[in-house]
Amino acid sequence: MRAIADGELETTQSFAEEMSYCLGCLACTTACPAGADYTDLLEQARAHVEQSRVVKTPRHGFVRWLTMKQFFMKPRLLRFAGRVLWLYQATALQTLVRTLRLTRLLPRSIRDAEPSTPTIRRNFSDGLIEALERPTSTPRYRVLLLTGCVQDLAFSDINRATADVLLANKCEVVTPRSQSCCGSLHAHNGELALARTLACRQLDAADLSQFDAIISNAGGCGSHLKRYDRLLAEEPAYASRAAEWSRKLRDISEWLVEIKFRHPQPPPTSTRAQLPARHAASAPSHPLSVLRSALTVERSPLPAAPVPPTPITYHEACHLCHGQGVSKQPRAILRAIPGLELRECSEATWSLRQCRHLLDHPAQNRVMAARAKTEKSTQHRRLARGRRQSWMHASPTSRRGALHASAPVRPSHRAPRPRVRRRGPRIVTATSAEIGANSDMRFEGLG
Repeated sequence: MRAIADGELETTQSFAEEMSYCLGCLACTTACPAGADYTDLLEQARAHVEQSRVVKTPRHGFVRWLTMKQFFMKPRLLRFAGRVLWLYQATALQTLVRTLRLTRLLPRSIRDAEPSTPTIRRNFSDGLIEALERPTSTPRYRVLLLTGCVQDLAFSDINRATADVLLANKCEVVTPRSQSCCGSLHAHNGELALARTLACRQLDAADLSQFDAIISNAGGCGSHLKRYDRLLAEEPAYASRAAEWSRKLRDISEWLVEIKFRHPQPPPTSTRAQLPARHAASAPSHPLSVLRSALTVERSPLPAAPVPPTPITYHEACHLCHGQGVSKQPRAILRAIPGLELRECSEATWSLRQCRHLLDHPAQNRVMAARAKTEKSTQHRRLARGRRQSWMHASPTSRRGALHASAPVRPSHRAPRPRVRRRGPRIVTATSAEIGANSDMRFEGLG
């Protein structure tokens, strides 16, 4: 990058491919002892690649025009496309196309990316969250909630859960209608001019002086949103507001810990002597049964058997950890939930092994996928030697926010299966975004 910036080397297609191969996890930013701002370096390098036109092809130009300049610049057009995709999925047409393997007729790049198509929600965020929602008690804070673009279409339930958590912690929630893209997608792909346009649009949509904080619940978007002060530093009309925006921007976990969130209460324990309501309604009404009940001495209920805590582990979101520096806060929230036991994962920040979001796109990065496949083969050989090791996979964002148990990797069929005595419960994995929407862990304090 330095040699090309100084004019010592020419911008070639090989350099463009190297910039494209980068996962953008920003782990190097955390590891760099000099504190280099790799986010700015990568964005500037990719912008230089686009300006040099070394990868300019009709197909490349059309895809960028359709996505960067149309869908993600026009919120109504993006929501219309999301509604069409929802109909395609809701009418089982997607299932039929996959069953008949009609995806084989598509180009390879689209065919490889098709299995990762997100499930579109029936109701978008504007249909689930009011423009202004107040808590039942006197509010302590007034916050602005960002619903995002793709987050609004595919994970509107997470936005609803975020609003519920804020309301439970005495925050008045303001959610602007038809929000635009934050511009992170444009900045990461070298379209800095469009990213500045979208940043200015966000600043014009709200009066920042009326809010104590601006809440984001997406790690990648939040990392870009906190950099509005640098992105608009050379815009005289927006520089001061951009600085205030970056100062007030908070991830949802970061904000909850900052305001000392209300800890959830453990659920009431049931006793063995208590009769469930569904059985009490159908209790026998025979006279002998009634007489026996009247003569029987009421016994004190037996204490309920203690339920062991559910072991969980936390996978770091790369931009939340390395981009925003938020790592302890999600763990603090997890430890506050009754019935859970947080166990640290030794490779929670290793993006190559854990980030399946990028490895599920072999067309985007076949080099990283091949390297991950090699590491899996190495893991098989270790298991064949009898080592008790398991591969912890971070599952894709759940449609309903449920926790997914990760199964150990099976040994190779050529090697004898090691005799391992399994002890203890299975460890499950969870992400911070799934905590608020998990229907099986609807905790009282957070919402």
